[in-house]
Amino acid sequence: MKKILQDSRGPLTAKRFFRFRQMLLLALSIGIVLISPYLQQQVVKAQSGLPSRVATGNLWQEASFPVENFETYTSAFGPRGGDFHYGLDMAAPEGSYIRNWWGGQIVEVWEDGRCGTGMVVRSGNWEHIYCHLRGRVLTANGGRYYTDSEGTVQIWQGQTVPAGARIARVGMTGRTSGPHLHWGLKYGGRWVDPALVLREMYAQQS
Repeated sequence: MKKILQDSRGPLTAKRFFRFRQMLLLALSIGIVLISPYLQQQVVKAQSGLPSRVATGNLWQEASFPVENFETYTSAFGPRGGDFHYGLDMAAPEGSYIRNWWGGQIVEVWEDGRCGTGMVVRSGNWEHIYCHLRGRVLTANGGRYYTDSEGTVQIWQGQTVPAGARIARVGMTGRTSGPHLHWGLKYGGRWVDPALVLREMYAQQS
């Protein structure tokens, strides 16, 4: 004998079942929209909490600001246009020199359609990433290197560079609407907000 599902209002018909499902989906959608900003805030807090503690626990007297002829910050670390911006954008005239933030080793140089010409420097637990550089990445003698002949800069992957050394120039390679340096920072493999580190640098260097 066929069983009929019932509740306090009688049999649960197909029409009532689908109406209930539509209402449930609508409620879930509204809930996601309402909670989404809160979740984004938590992501930012989680990613910015560690670097603040790390920055205040180190001495930054020898660190270098990464851009000569700096003009302004054009995009901060955090949510941007439905995505997450893992760095700090620093506008400067095209061709302005970029200085190595902290002494370390060039662990990677590359070219792609998003970051453009870029490089990564490792300094202990820190990694600093530089994007949209003017110039090219070439291969010779089994190694890779970044070169900007007009700026007389040539940096080999694996090379050690001191803090403050000129390592590249501001360009417009990759996805960009104007000349700037996209500067990213990681500590122990986790992205951190470069603005927090710069703020602590200035506090200790002044």
